[in-house]
Amino acid sequence: MNDEVNDSNPYSRLMALKKMGIAPNYEQIRQKTVAVIGVGGIGSVTCEMLTRCGIGKLIIFDYDKVELANMNRLFFTPDQVGMTKTDAAAKTLGKINPDVVITPYCYNITTVPNYKLFVKTLQTEGLPDPSDPSKPRPVDLVLCCVDNHTARITINRACLELGIVWFESGVSETAISGHIQFVKPGATPCFECLPPLSVSMDVDESKIKREGVCAASLPTTMGIVAGIMVQNTLKHLLHFGSVVSYIGYNALKDHFPQVELHPNEKCTNELCRRRQEEFKAFLEKKKREEAESKSSSSSSSSGESEKPKKEIENPFGIVIIDESVDVVDTTANPELVFEYPLESYVAEEEDEEEAKNEDKDEDLASLMAMAKSLQVKKQ
Repeated sequence: MNDEVNDSNPYSRLMALKKMGIAPNYEQIRQKTVAVIGVGGIGSVTCEMLTRCGIGKLIIFDYDKVELANMNRLFFTPDQVGMTKTDAAAKTLGKINPDVVITPYCYNITTVPNYKLFVKTLQTEGLPDPSDPSKPRPVDLVLCCVDNHTARITINRACLELGIVWFESGVSETAISGHIQFVKPGATPCFECLPPLSVSMDVDESKIKREGVCAASLPTTMGIVAGIMVQNTLKHLLHFGSVVSYIGYNALKDHFPQVELHPNEKCTNELCRRRQEEFKAFLEKKKREEAESKSSSSSSSSGESEKPKKEIENPFGIVIIDESVDVVDTTANPELVFEYPLESYVAEEEDEEEAKNEDKDEDLASLMAMAKSLQVKKQ
């Protein structure tokens, strides 16, 4: 990926982000692997945007076929009717940008045998590390673009087991609202901690989808949600700007409510509670190391007899900057931007831990009160 500006370079305008200092390391996008589950209204547009952004590898999952009823959405075309969505998407995306590795999987991830294959794929099919190509790597990010509760629970479980970061997304049954939610095991709520619809409407999300009812869909709403999710995907992968915790979209008012989410210490998912403990231990260790480093530096400087330094006049305020060092903006929640080591709990069985007894539901209560005002009715 070069930054030469000419009409024949498909990446010249993307690499301008590097020259402008927005994403100093934009070329690293070519080493990233993203898995997209669900190639429907949100997922197909998400795949196209990532392909045009020059992502290194896309792994796509779906088990449905293209229908004429899908033509109200973006991406698919009438001549693809009858093809599996994964094959149709792979064919189109390959024409848009042949540099991107596209790996399609056409199966239902929620069945027991397929779930095992799904987990193994997420764990081993990331692009290899150039320093050690023989070592399997997990995907860098998972994007959930499904329309049902069971698949979301499945993705949540897999990402908790593997310690993989993911985004959950959805559009309402009425097609006039949507949302995305950033999920990092232990650091943020998992899907079972705070299911968006359960929080906003105090209902059981698993019972919302009604048989025989055709949900409405607008390419505009789905395109907006996909755009917000891909924008945050780039920020997360390339470490620039601030990754949103939760953002909704109300099309009737063009309103984008944002909520800062915190994990539920009494989450019913034992894996989530375990990840929360890991993250707390990580933060405590980091705090201790910083304190020790500061103490060591302070004692070292106090023991030395330094000569007073003469102030150098600088009437023009000139500052020397080393341009060889990439400047990364870690404004909000820096601990959520950079990776921390997580064990993999795949195929591991342990006794259920007891939930903590402390009453720390203030954040959840305030979130529910705030979210209820949104009245988001999601698929």
